[in-house]
Amino acid sequence: MKKHILTTTLIAGSLDIFAACLQAYLTSKIMPSIVLQYVASGFFGQSAFKGGLFMEFCGLIFHFLIVFCCTASYFVLYPKIAFLKKNWIFNCVLIALVAWIITTLIIVPMSKIPNHPFNFSNALIGFAILIFSIGVPISFLTKKFYYNKKNNPV
Repeated sequence: MKKHILTTTLIAGSLDIFAACLQAYLTSKIMPSIVLQYVASGFFGQSAFKGGLFMEFCGLIFHFLIVFCCTASYFVLYPKIAFLKKNWIFNCVLIALVAWIITTLIIVPMSKIPNHPFNFSNALIGFAILIFSIGVPISFLTKKFYYNKKNNPV
């Protein structure tokens, strides 16, 4: 199961950071390096924006750590919660919603990232990115893992 969690984390995390960087560039001409430094600034504060490549790497590590936690949690909960087995598409939205809530209401407020006013259209775009980049791969690959395990026990 560890291999599947790591693979799913790499897929979902890569899709998510790519989408976030693309969205930031298309809407505000913000380069990917700044997006990664912004993620790192949650831990390092404003100094992350002066840290160059090291801070970009830290931002990427923090990003994948958060995605790993989402992925591992879902993999563990999936066989234990009956309604998760009913509709993997609904679960895409559920995973995105949980990830968005945890990120915006817990991680960001506890971090050193300054508060920004709520923007509904940005939140909607961010939530859509989470559905397709985090929710879809985690939900689909978890269902596939448990289905294959059930039908092809090792």
